[in-house]
Amino acid sequence: MRDTKESRLLLVLLIAIAFALITVDIRGGRNSPVDGARQAAAAAFGPIENGMSTAVDPVGNAVSAVRNSGDRHDRLAVMEKENAALKAKLGSDDRTRSRLNQLDRMLKVAGQGQYGIKGAQVIAIGAAQGFSWTITIDAGANDGIKRDMTVLNGDGLVGRVTTVGPDTATVLLANDPDFTVGTRMEGSDELGFASGQGDRPLRVELLNGKAEVKKGDRLVTFGSQADKPFVPGVPVGVVSRVDPSGGGLTRTLYVTPYVGFSKLDIVGVVVAGPKKDPRDEVLPAKPKPVPTPTVTVTVTPSADGSAPDDTNTDGQQQ
Repeated sequence: MRDTKESRLLLVLLIAIAFALITVDIRGGRNSPVDGARQAAAAAFGPIENGMSTAVDPVGNAVSAVRNSGDRHDRLAVMEKENAALKAKLGSDDRTRSRLNQLDRMLKVAGQGQYGIKGAQVIAIGAAQGFSWTITIDAGANDGIKRDMTVLNGDGLVGRVTTVGPDTATVLLANDPDFTVGTRMEGSDELGFASGQGDRPLRVELLNGKAEVKKGDRLVTFGSQADKPFVPGVPVGVVSRVDPSGGGLTRTLYVTPYVGFSKLDIVGVVVAGPKKDPRDEVLPAKPKPVPTPTVTVTVTPSADGSAPDDTNTDGQQQ
């Protein structure tokens, strides 16, 4: 297209329309008038993203072995069997070992929390439908994925499903500024709400302004009604800073998330919640304190049986 007055006017008009749609979408939230278009885009472009991921990743289809975790009572045994089959099927290169380690950790989390999960791979970063911290996974409606399902990995909470296509789904990450999840403090059970801050720690507002909390305390998800969008007990992160208590109704904490949002690969979508709240059971074991070494001084008597003299550096007796 030649750089004419008409072409420049058309470009400005298109940009204005794009920003108008973004504004309407953000203000509309779940009832956004462009949600139908977003889902149509997911249906149209999802298979392309999925196909490209499969073409460049020959071990990708192996994750489908953990798509169905079986009956809830036999879930852990089924996962262990499928994981052993995966290990035999996959090779031993560095990337494969990394992915097997991710699968091991994710299955352990699912077993401890008794979550029914469907395994998936991250096939794209960022959504074509908006400007936010999102990922696209290679599992969708055909795999039983629905909107507002919890997404986790072997480290903890990844996010929640926001848009579902036939074979792919979009996940809003927990560090997105529009993301909020109810939290519970380990031990004290203090409740709060965590919000994403991009590449900065999560911001948590505790409901009790006088709550006793310190650096190193840990948080898990509180859970939602009917387990949507969040199941309870998923590890969230560790307190890295506590704002001084100012006598307000709430107290502000800053939490370093367990999940590294810039290096996601294997994730699990929770399709069946636990029978009971696992509370703190899914949190990793705390590191054991390293014992402080002690020094013991032994006095050796001299040859004549008398105690040794205490001499200074000049050899003079004190």
